[in-house]
Amino acid sequence: MPTFLHIDSSVQPDSSRSLTKRLSRAVIDAVLARAPESLIISRDIGANPPPLISSEWVTAAFTAEAERTTTQQAVLAHSEVLIEELKAADVIVLGAPMYNYGMPGPLKAWFDAVIRLDKTFTFDLARGDAPLAPVLTNKTLVLLTSNGEFGFEPGGINAHKNHLAPHIRTCAHYLGVERMLQLGIDYQEFRDDRHAASVEAAFNAIPALADTLLLATSPRPAHAST
Repeated sequence: MPTFLHIDSSVQPDSSRSLTKRLSRAVIDAVLARAPESLIISRDIGANPPPLISSEWVTAAFTAEAERTTTQQAVLAHSEVLIEELKAADVIVLGAPMYNYGMPGPLKAWFDAVIRLDKTFTFDLARGDAPLAPVLTNKTLVLLTSNGEFGFEPGGINAHKNHLAPHIRTCAHYLGVERMLQLGIDYQEFRDDRHAASVEAAFNAIPALADTLLLATSPRPAHAST
């Protein structure tokens, strides 16, 4: 039974005002239509943002687990819940609108809360100049975006301004993400025919995307030795 972690990071309260919430809901609905036994873990971090990390949080996170005080355990409690959700997921369905060319604040807070030493990554100087390595493996992330402008894809006229997808891709490595897919809507601020076409194309792509996500969670057949 595949497990999907459905995260919305738009600060808009509902899908009537958020394209990424509409996209992420449509993806989950398409998955459930094909595989109703799928487990869905939903978290709207736009509506309920994780606490920002603090000096106390950092100190607690870098204190050995057996040596943490009761207060330090309490500081990390929400982070522990988020990490357990992440660990359970085969696929992360992430709705993330572009805010000021990067990720929404609540999403940055979520990444800060879940990327933790000895929880989702290890640090070993024996690895040389690349001492960090992920603990988790074999996860798929689908990034669902909406942009006020356009041309943020590689080679596009605004590619150099895209600090959303590249930042998420870098961070996702330390969540055990080995496959990242992206589906987005552009031209939102133009509100013209190009925007309408972008919306239509994105929603039309969801059935095939759901098939791809479910295929990624299918058990791989064993190959007999010859």
